[in-house]
Amino acid sequence: MTYLWIKSFHLLFVMAWMATVFYLPRILVNIAEAGDEPAVRARLVLMGRRLYRFGHHMFGMAFLFGLTLWQGWRVFPALLPNVVASMHWIDAKLSLVALLLAYFIWAGRLLGRGGQGVAPPSSKTLRLINELPVLVLLGVIFLVIAKPF
Repeated sequence: MTYLWIKSFHLLFVMAWMATVFYLPRILVNIAEAGDEPAVRARLVLMGRRLYRFGHHMFGMAFLFGLTLWQGWRVFPALLPNVVASMHWIDAKLSLVALLLAYFIWAGRLLGRGGQGVAPPSSKTLRLINELPVLVLLGVIFLVIAKPF
């Protein structure tokens, strides 16, 4: 039962973090399209900063619960099973999660530059880049469900 609670909390925080991964680039698109309206840009940058901070908190919680699922059996062998037991799908999953984290940090840096008045990439470029995390997330989901190797 403990395992299911930990897994549930991990999924909750992953979903919250992924919401920020998907929405932060949309804020960047709106900043790029705001033009010379400083009040609108300032409001969007403020929203983006708050969302970015929230995303970091959600990632941290998802990471802690995920780490407990992955390695918790070493500390609490009576409560938590060894869910990966020499399977290597977890390595691929963690690599994709690291890629998503790098994308999230990159978007946060673009937001920071936008707050300093540096022009972001075009809104068309940002819209295209906004679709990449969906594909990476699909890979993560497939690896977790199928455990192909």
